[in-house]
Amino acid sequence: MAASSIMAVEDEPAIAELIAFNLQHAGHHPIRAFSAEQAQSLMVDVLPDLVLLDWMLPGKSGILLAKELRADERTRQIPIIMLTARSDEHDKVMGLDVGADDYITKPFSPKELMARIKAVLRRRAPQLTDDLVSINGLKLDPVTHRVTALQSDSGEQLKLSLGPTEFRLLHFMMTHPERVHTRAQLLDQVWGDHVFVEERTVDVHIKRLRASLAPVGCSEMIETIRGSGYRFASVPDQ
Repeated sequence: MAASSIMAVEDEPAIAELIAFNLQHAGHHPIRAFSAEQAQSLMVDVLPDLVLLDWMLPGKSGILLAKELRADERTRQIPIIMLTARSDEHDKVMGLDVGADDYITKPFSPKELMARIKAVLRRRAPQLTDDLVSINGLKLDPVTHRVTALQSDSGEQLKLSLGPTEFRLLHFMMTHPERVHTRAQLLDQVWGDHVFVEERTVDVHIKRLRASLAPVGCSEMIETIRGSGYRFASVPDQ
């Protein structure tokens, strides 16, 4: 699993410390918040890849925070795992209804928590995992940072040379095939929410990515959707 920034919104110091220790041990970057208000303040600068959210918090509840995160376009796609002592079925249904991706009751096993985090990230943010991605002979390995393509005539695997930004861009698009992404969305997902660059920067890197894919006939898989953005086509238009 690739390193991800995970915010734990938990007001009990002992539990917060346990979560942070296990996140760090698993290779993630833990961000601590002891209230909903502090969590929202921290998110002004940088968005986490996932939020572990306690229900019972001082001031604003975790349920209300989850609702607000889902209502805000900037935070709506952040995966949320509710981590709470409330174990009634009604509470679980409520937590999932407000937009949580998973619901874990206390006391919890750190091993199970890490497994749930991995499962949610694989489902909601596959670009953050180390899973090999392969589409129509084009393969991307996040672990080795290697991109190869299958030559249709010889059957040989050719290694492609991509810059770091083009690699991240291709990884994101290959893990979200057939979806149209605006330039703003690609900037947030590939460059980061806290990085302020011109949207036209995306066009420059798309051009470079296509040039890298052209020798193996894969450049047309990156489609321009006029007036909208770009799409990675798993079955390119003929």
